[in-house]
Amino acid sequence: MKPNTFSMLDENGNEVVYDVLFTFESDETGKNYIVYTDNTKDELGNIEVYASIYHPEDNNGRLEAIETEKEWKVIETILETLQEEIKKKAQNNEQ
Repeated sequence: MKPNTFSMLDENGNEVVYDVLFTFESDETGKNYIVYTDNTKDELGNIEVYASIYHPEDNNGRLEAIETEKEWKVIETILETLQEEIKKKAQNNEQ
């Protein structure tokens, strides 16, 4: 398996390999999050991205569902910031 990847079984028991996009610890919630993708696309052609709570000290790789609106807002804010930075870099490279 490539670095920065992990696999999990889907609801049908098939192994799915995910690429880790980034991890971070939120000062606001005190939890660690992992943002990842299986590189599938939605109906609009956007790459599907997932997020979960993870425990860096847990060697079993256990992920937990994000259940609060506050946590989703933290993750959405980081994703939006990263998307803006990527767009700015792309625009600067075109100039």
